[in-house]
Amino acid sequence: MTSQAAPWRKRLGDHQERQARNYLEHEGLCYIASNVRCKRGELDLVMRDGDTLVFIEVRFRASTRFGGAAASVDPRKQTRLVAAAAHYLQRHPTKLPCRFDVVAIDGGGAVQWIRHAFSASA
Repeated sequence: MTSQAAPWRKRLGDHQERQARNYLEHEGLCYIASNVRCKRGELDLVMRDGDTLVFIEVRFRASTRFGGAAASVDPRKQTRLVAAAAHYLQRHPTKLPCRFDVVAIDGGGAVQWIRHAFSASA
C-alpha cells in the first residue's frame, strides 16, 4: 500500500462507519464508543440495543466478487474481534449480555445488518 492510499482508505472506512452508526441509531441502538483499539484488534462500534451490549464490525466491499462484505468477517477476524471485546469488557465491566453484529455495506450503499453474526466461542 502506498503512503497515498492509506489516507484515502481511512477516509472511506470512517465514512462507512458513520453510515453504519447513523443506520443503527435510526434502528434504535445507542452509541457508546467507536474505534476501540488494543493489541489484538479493534472494535468499530460499541452500542447498546435495549439491554444488550453490541460489538459491531463494519465491513465495506464495492463488489461481491469475492463473497462481499459480510463474508469478509472470517474466523480469523472473528477471533480478533472477540479478543478486542474481552479487552473492552476488562476496562468496562458490565452485567449486560453481549453480542457480535456485522454491518455490511456494498458499493451501492445498501446496508445489511446481521444481528448475532457469530458467537464468542467462534
